[in-house]
Amino acid sequence: MCGGVRYLATAPLRDVFNCHCKRCQQFTGHHMAATAVSPDRLALTHDSTLTWFEASPGVFYGFCATCGSSLFWRADAHPEKISLCAGTLDSHDGLSTTCAWWVADAAPYHQRPAVTEYQFE
Repeated sequence: MCGGVRYLATAPLRDVFNCHCKRCQQFTGHHMAATAVSPDRLALTHDSTLTWFEASPGVFYGFCATCGSSLFWRADAHPEKISLCAGTLDSHDGLSTTCAWWVADAAPYHQRPAVTEYQFE
């Protein structure tokens, strides 16, 4: 939002997944709508205010320390991808929401789209 963090994804992006877990709700203020890309296809062109928070061992949320924008999610268990908060993209062309995670934890006020639902144990 403030421009303190800028990035360029140089590969096709994964479809958008919505995550309704409690941590993503707290990080974004609602649910995380995220696409993903391989870390070697993500270039941080400006990252002077990028801050990473380790929410649990090996699970990290990236945000702007100046304006507080939610930006990224990554996990050591999945080094092949980094999730990008879809709202931070300059263009949403070609992206669709195709699945939702942790839907049992979704806020009751949210009308969820008809997508594939995954519940993890």
